[in-house]
Amino acid sequence: MRAPWAWLLAAALWPVGSVAQERPYFVTYTHQLEEPGSLEISFNSTVGSPKTAPGFLSSWVEFEYGLKGWWTTEFYLDGQTTRRDSTVFTGYRWENRFRPFLREHWINPILYVEFVNVSGADKTLREVVGFDSEKNFADANAETRREKEREIETKLILSSYYRGWNFSENFIAEKNLAGGPWEFGYAVGVSRPLALAASSRNCTLCRENLRAGVEIYGGLGDALHFTLSDTSHYLAPVLSWELPRGTTVRVSPAFGLTPNSHRFLLRFGVSYEIGGFGRRVHRLFHPSLGRGE
Repeated sequence: MRAPWAWLLAAALWPVGSVAQERPYFVTYTHQLEEPGSLEISFNSTVGSPKTAPGFLSSWVEFEYGLKGWWTTEFYLDGQTTRRDSTVFTGYRWENRFRPFLREHWINPILYVEFVNVSGADKTLREVVGFDSEKNFADANAETRREKEREIETKLILSSYYRGWNFSENFIAEKNLAGGPWEFGYAVGVSRPLALAASSRNCTLCRENLRAGVEIYGGLGDALHFTLSDTSHYLAPVLSWELPRGTTVRVSPAFGLTPNSHRFLLRFGVSYEIGGFGRRVHRLFHPSLGRGE
């Protein structure tokens, strides 16, 4: 249990620059991509309270980099601790998001492709698809960590801004490369800053630095049974707080809405954006170019 808290403490003490633009949601994606050449590092955790299985704390680290104005790539490392069981590293993910239209439109589409290589012990719950159930978390880590899950996950992300409000809709399709049908899920989020106009004074706890909203997400069955029956669904208020020097703190309690859902999930995270990271690395290996500017 100490490792995730150590990550958060280290993150809080790490000085960085630039201004973070982290989405307030934990599951739903907006159309915002990382600035080209900027690196964002996030430390996130979920505390789970299943009905029929031991409680758990899952954690993951994200490294998000803006390759182009239309292309953001992200790498994840996952792990979890289960009460009265053990702590295990569960695998990694490689995500890519592509924006086909650079200009802002009424509805902005994003194409999402992710390669997942995790064990059956993974409990990050970054999305809910198919017939995912809290009962799947009842087996011991020693057993589930032997199960390999190599999957391709795709999403169609639609996102809009209207008078400060963000409306985002995600349709998720996931396929296990070892076989089985495509599994489907969804995520929908709505959020807004507490104030649209910036304050005339410098302050950390200004209303414009706080964004509140709600997201709802769940499974839609699979290609053989596209349905809402026997699936998991969650309702989750969200709150994000943008701090100085590129720091964003997020928290979201999630409440299970169906018998297959976990009773309660508490998600929290800290993210940092390092502006111009790519340029700094380039200058590190080509110092003469920096002197010539």
